[in-house]
Amino acid sequence: MFELACHGDHPPRDLRGVQARIIGLDPHWLTLRWRIEGAGALVVPPLAGKGRADGLWRTTCFELFVRADGQAGYAEFNLSPSERWAAYDFTGYRAGMADRPVARGPVCTMRQGQGLAIFDAAIPRSALPPLPWTYGLSAVIEEQGGQLSYWAIAHPPGKADFHHAACFAATLAAPLAP
Repeated sequence: MFELACHGDHPPRDLRGVQARIIGLDPHWLTLRWRIEGAGALVVPPLAGKGRADGLWRTTCFELFVRADGQAGYAEFNLSPSERWAAYDFTGYRAGMADRPVARGPVCTMRQGQGLAIFDAAIPRSALPPLPWTYGLSAVIEEQGGQLSYWAIAHPPGKADFHHAACFAATLAAPLAP
């Protein structure tokens, strides 16, 4: 479990914290969870049905950035409570962006209570680069009144930028051979 850090230039209105983690990895799915504390003013995009969409980061959105070891390129997955998602490939830092082929879309589920929200996402393993990885978990959170905050395992100096190498702050090893 990672306690995500809020970028200092974009403080939340009421949020008290965001946690994120990988909760499962099997031959078919990677399952992720984000926990949002103090979510009473959270803006949740309305259900839009499953499908690919751009610009999800303009409101509440959860993100995975993943780079196979030794590679300059990386993949970005944007996952929305609306059930919409996006997947992109980059050849290097913000370079060579293209839609990442995904045969079966991620599954996104949001549960919200009075002050707590849980967002779960399952991404097909076939859509992900081969292990081992360095990766980053992040979130853009919108609260009522249009207040946006940016959360990540780590932030680079300066402006919020989830693509920066500093945000690829976690590792996941390849499974051991039986």
